[in-house]
Amino acid sequence: MSKTATIAIDDKTIDLPVIVGTENEVAIDIQKLRDLTGAITLDPGYKNSGSCKSAITFLDGEEGILRYRGYSIEDLAEKSNFLEVAYLVIFGELPSTKQIETFEADIRKYTLVNEEMKGIIDGFPKHAHPMGILASLTCALTAFNPKVVDVEKEGDMYEAVCKIMGKFLVVATWAYRKTQGFPLNYYDNTLPYVDNFLQLMFKLPTGPYKINPVVLNAIDKLFILHADHEQNCSTSTVRMVGSAHAGLFASISAGVSALWGPLHGGANQAVLEMLEEIQKDGGDADKYLAKAKDKNDPFRLMGFGHRVYKNFDPRARIIKKAADEVLAELGVNDPILKIAKDLEEMALKDEYFVARNLYPNVDFYSGIIYRALGIPTEMFTVMFAIGRLPGWVAQWKEMRENKEPIGRPRQVYVGEPLRPFKEMSNR
Repeated sequence: MSKTATIAIDDKTIDLPVIVGTENEVAIDIQKLRDLTGAITLDPGYKNSGSCKSAITFLDGEEGILRYRGYSIEDLAEKSNFLEVAYLVIFGELPSTKQIETFEADIRKYTLVNEEMKGIIDGFPKHAHPMGILASLTCALTAFNPKVVDVEKEGDMYEAVCKIMGKFLVVATWAYRKTQGFPLNYYDNTLPYVDNFLQLMFKLPTGPYKINPVVLNAIDKLFILHADHEQNCSTSTVRMVGSAHAGLFASISAGVSALWGPLHGGANQAVLEMLEEIQKDGGDADKYLAKAKDKNDPFRLMGFGHRVYKNFDPRARIIKKAADEVLAELGVNDPILKIAKDLEEMALKDEYFVARNLYPNVDFYSGIIYRALGIPTEMFTVMFAIGRLPGWVAQWKEMRENKEPIGRPRQVYVGEPLRPFKEMSNR
């Protein structure tokens, strides 16, 4: 027997369907609420509103669970690699050996970015923020790939996926090279996908670049951990823009802009900025741990706790090991990273933090890794975007294939009621 929820407004009572997901998530279907009652719901930030049904990612913040297409993030990070996970997230199943080989080969067909794109990137000042460059270049790709994706045709959709996967990685690293004054690198079709990220970023024309397997492993895991995260701000933006039947490149560009917001993708950058401030003030981790516990002190300890994960961030447990391995491998002697390790050790033992489940999250450890690799803080969100690309693509693809209607939220008007127009002489 199907469940219903009863709502009474004034003297009118209606029954609304209750939808139960495969992980027993419960939602009241209010699609006909306005038609039946004239009323709408008010939910600023959509914290209690489901915008869609999705089969991509399951997240349980209370239990610290994250799964892509039913596979635990722990298994995927340990046993898979980023390109396999990208295939899983976008197409729904883990690839066979032949499928992943074909997918990577097909991505390589589209890794060459039109030379005229260099003219666009040359127009940016050197001090431009890499996320601004990335959003612009991603949108500009639309001009060089004007063909409208026919989502009804599997071949068209697959080609669009391969194009964005190939070109986005290149233009993302070009944003970094531009800000550093380095010549732009090209994708090397003899190397795997994540290996290419490293050479695109760090290879210089003055000598060979050797890929460190410990660094490669850490970056691969970080990309996996960021591949999707349910209906967050940037993902919802991609779906909203795509619901107007905007193209894939334009929709992804909108997602990049949403991710750029400091309340969303800038968390790991905020961690490093906080650590730098602590260092400027003498580097006393004890002092700032005490400030964080003082209710009357406005200081916030960035990188601890999570607005979704109320217990622990499952991604943090995975990437902590990789962070420790990178620091040990590179032997980095950086006072900023020492402060980070001191804060981590103290907080993990401190009763105040333990009682409130304020553990270091994925942003804390990802910031440490990026800092150790010499990646500037303004590039941290670009790193996030590279990892999140498969999720954005999958969500756009799912939304279009499900024929979801154009996004059009309602509002409750609280302005002036109808009033007479005043002539200029009477104002």
